[in-house]
Parts: sequence; structure tokens; C-alpha cells
Amino acid sequence: MADDSIAVVDLDRCQPDRCSYECKNYCPPNRTGKECITLRGEETDEGQPEQIHISEEICLGETCGICVEKCPFDAIEIINLPKELQDDPAHRYGENAFSLYGLPAPQDGQVTGILGPNGIGKTTAVRILAGELEPNLGRHDDPPGWDDVLEAYRGTELQDYIADVRDGDVTIARKPQYVDQIPNSFDGNTRELLERTDERGALDSLVERLSIGPVMDQSIDDLSGGELQRVALAATLARDTDFYFLDEITPYLDIGQRVTAARLIRELAEEEDKSMLVIEHDLAILDLLADTLHVAYGEPGAYGVVTSPKSVRNGINEYLSGYLENENMRIRPNPIEFEEHAPRTASHADTLVEYPNLTKSYGDGEFSLEIEGGEIRENEVLGIVGPNGIGKSTFAKLLTGNLEPDEGDADLDLEIAYKPQYVTIDQPMRVDAFLSSITDQFGSSYWNTEIAQPLQLERIMEQNLSDLSGGERQRVAIAACLSASADLYLLDEPSAHLDVEQRVQATSAIRRYAEQQDATVLVIDHDIYMMDLLADRLMVFDGEPAVHGRAGQPQPMRDGMNEFLANLEVTFRRDERTSRPRINKPESQLDRQQKSEGEYYYAP
Repeated sequence: MADDSIAVVDLDRCQPDRCSYECKNYCPPNRTGKECITLRGEETDEGQPEQIHISEEICLGETCGICVEKCPFDAIEIINLPKELQDDPAHRYGENAFSLYGLPAPQDGQVTGILGPNGIGKTTAVRILAGELEPNLGRHDDPPGWDDVLEAYRGTELQDYIADVRDGDVTIARKPQYVDQIPNSFDGNTRELLERTDERGALDSLVERLSIGPVMDQSIDDLSGGELQRVALAATLARDTDFYFLDEITPYLDIGQRVTAARLIRELAEEEDKSMLVIEHDLAILDLLADTLHVAYGEPGAYGVVTSPKSVRNGINEYLSGYLENENMRIRPNPIEFEEHAPRTASHADTLVEYPNLTKSYGDGEFSLEIEGGEIRENEVLGIVGPNGIGKSTFAKLLTGNLEPDEGDADLDLEIAYKPQYVTIDQPMRVDAFLSSITDQFGSSYWNTEIAQPLQLERIMEQNLSDLSGGERQRVAIAACLSASADLYLLDEPSAHLDVEQRVQATSAIRRYAEQQDATVLVIDHDIYMMDLLADRLMVFDGEPAVHGRAGQPQPMRDGMNEFLANLEVTFRRDERTSRPRINKPESQLDRQQKSEGEYYYAP
């Protein structure tokens, strides 16, 4: 195989007990007597056939691809690496296994961001930077020591940092990606967890600013996703270490909580000269908190490339354009484009349905919601925004009939397809069987092109629903909602658990479906980029979270965003090059000017 190609075998997908080794039998080099695709020769369970191994020296490369086509389980990838990858990888897990090229470069007193899809090697990079994994420079059969690694990085921005890792002089605090797993590893209440971590004497301030006080004496088992996220962030930032790694700070948080988290991270870096590395999929928040940005690209599960540091503005703009200028690399066929106003004429469409004033209370006055009557129009995407605990999901359940209002009639006499906030798909069936039971369009050219492909469902069709990750379940749930025949499509937090690429693809799929099917869609979400790309009009919820919520009538996008952001005291501007929304630095000249003019969304 050419030096710029690799072969990857996904051993989780390779199922030799369910095939006849088609890859091995049809391989052209094998048929000439060479041993290109062979059996691994490893011990297996009694009667279990052996999985395969591909010789990269003999393989003909991507120009052949017969084994890829013949494998019935999509377990093989033959990939031509970008010609720009002249150097050895930082690490490769083994032959026919994942390779990582490049590493991010943490800097004292700065926040370094990483932007890229899941499965691209971000966790591998962090393990190397934390000293948990010795990079093998691609020599998995004869791994080098730290001294050889240091020599390989001599003269680069990473030289001093690698030397500190080699000498054991780096300490690390890490916020995990999946905060919902914290109760599995800690048994106690919030106070007990946080007091263990208060090495900087900053816990009281963190508790106040992250609004954790009300749950300090609650069991970790009883916390919501948003509460667990803020507790995990406080526990990490309370430590006194050299290097802080924060893996996704925004899931389950509303926009106000996201901005607060970003400000806390920036303050720790600037005031105490700490080195921060943040992986984040909310582009607006990443733009606000990072000083420099590394873009990660490649083929998830096969290889990943971490670019040299870029300015945050250029890095995000290049990512959105799909073309990395310094690397001369196209990472997406089409750019992501933003509009300064709703691009469709849905705001002038006929009324689909009117709903009256509605009220709903929980318990003995624990929470109350008031909804001002309004109308939902045909062929529009109506965005719904507001803080957590303010009643947005309650409104969705009132519309679908899953809840009965205390006052008002919420029976809309519509067929509604509903994706709930928390996806619990656990039927004992495969993904393809589940989706085909919902729509007779399953497998059609339109369904494959407009729903399955953008939601990246192909590789999980044969998996059981119960075995899917959070992001995979989310994509299946979105597909199920859009596949149903309905008058109204209601999606509650479709961006949750999706990486940035999946989020963009899901947004495009929802928007295209609304336009091509003349569908009416309601979307509840905290991601400003997603809402900016999707919504024609906006419905704003405000009030006091967990106490009282109020929803106004749907209004034009600009008016709604101004009202919503004014409640948060956050201003956005439009990037001059791409028109994407960018959060203004607090108390900057532009921030103060826009607030004085009442233009929180962006200055006209």
C-alpha cells in the first residue's frame, strides 16, 4: 500500500461467525497467492471464527476497495490519508487501528480550544498531554520512550510541555464528558463531593456563581443533568493544578449558564495563569472562551488530525467553510451559511393552528406556567428559547396532550410527531426495524438522502436500540420524528449529545425537511447557532426558573432574540466574513454600545 494509505478494521463490527470471509476470498493479492488479508490467529471463544488482519504493505489501497465493498458489516476502511501528512503519527493503537496525527499545544494563562467530531482522537490527545499514555509515534510494534518522544517534538511549541510530562511535573484536573455517569462512581451528597476538591479555597464563589446552593445537601443520585454539569464544573475548577481539561461544558445547560461557565474558565486562566484545554461543540461558547483553536478532522474511528493552533475566529470560520486554508484541506463538501434574517416567507403564511391562553401548575404551587395565546403558522420553523426550568418542555407536553392544562383547551386537533427532551429508546429491536415500522418511505431514495445520510445512520442500522450511545439515540429519535406523517413536528433539544458536525448535519436535515415537505416544525434548544440556522420566528420564555414561567406570543426572529438576550444581558454580533453569531466580550465597547441601543442580537 502507498505510504499515504491505511487499513482500519473495526473489531467491534467484524463478525466472522456471520460471514464467509468474503473480504479474504475476493482480495486480489490473496487470489495471486499473497497473504494480504489473513486471520489474526488470536485465541477465541470455543467455536468462534477468528477476525481478520490486513497487511498494509501488500494491500493495493483505496483504488481497489474490494474488501470494503464485500464486507457485509462495514467493518473495513481503506483510507488514503491527506498528502500533507508527511510526519509520523503521534500515536497509533496498533496495525489496522486508529492513528492520531498532531497534538494540541496548551499555553500558560490561555484557554486552548479543540473543535472537531467525536471519534477523532481528542481523548487520545488529552491522555498523552496528561501523561497517561506514552505516544508511540506510530511505532506500535516497538514503542519509543519519553526521551525519544521529546526528541521528536524538539523545536516545536510542545517541547517544554512534553519535557514536563516526561519528568512528572504536570498535574491535571479533568471534567468528564458524560456527567450523567458521576452517580455511578460517587455515593454521597453534593457538599461532600465538592469539599473534597476545594484546593484553591474558591468553592463558595463557584457554588454561588453556578447557582449550586439549593442542591448542596442533595444526593448526587437525585441531581438533574444540568445540576450534575454545574457540580462537575465546580469540582474541576476548585482544584489547584497545572492543566485543566474540560470535555464539553455546555450539555444540559441553558445559554445563561453556558456564558457563566465560559467566564469562570477565562478568569481562572487569566488571573491564575492556568493552562486550560476545552473540547466544546457549542461554537458560540467556544468562540467566547478560547484564546486559540485547534481544528480536528479525519475519519472518526480510523484516523484524526489535530491542526496547528489558529485564531479562534479563523478556526471556526474555516471549519464552517469546510476548507482549512493553511492545511489546504477540504473537510466538508459544502459550507455552512448564516442569514441575517429568516430566509423564508413563513412569517406571512396562513395560520396552521391557534392556541388559547394556558396555565399549568405542579404540586402545591411549586411551579406555575402561564402561556399567552398565539398562533403557529403553516410551513414555518418556530424556535422556542428560555432558561432551564422555565416551562418549555411543559409547553411541548401540553401541545402533544401528554399533560392537561389547568386552564385553557390545548386540544389542537393535529397529528403531532414529538421527540422528547430525554430520549429513552429501549425497545429490543434493531435500528432499521424500528425506523421501518414508523414510515413506509424507509429505504427510499428520498429518505436515504434527506434523513439517513445527514443523520449518519448507515453504520448503526444493524445495531440494537439498547446498545446505542447518547448521540446515536438522539439521531435515531430525530429521524423517527421526521419520518412520521404529521401536521406538526416538535423536537425538544435535538442538539443534545451531538458533536459539532452531527449538530450541523441535524440542523440541515430538519431545515431541509421543513422546506421540502412544507412542514411546520417547533424546535426547543439552547444552541444559538442551531436556532439561528433553523428558526423563522421565536417564542421566548422568561420568569424565575423552577418557580414561575411565562411564554409570550411568537414574534419575528430579531425581536425575539433581542428580548431573550436582554434577559441574559448578553449581546451578539455578526461575523463580517460569514454572518455567524458571535458573543461580544462582556463590557467591551461593542457590548456596551449594543446594550445602549437595545440591539442584543446584532447591530444592524
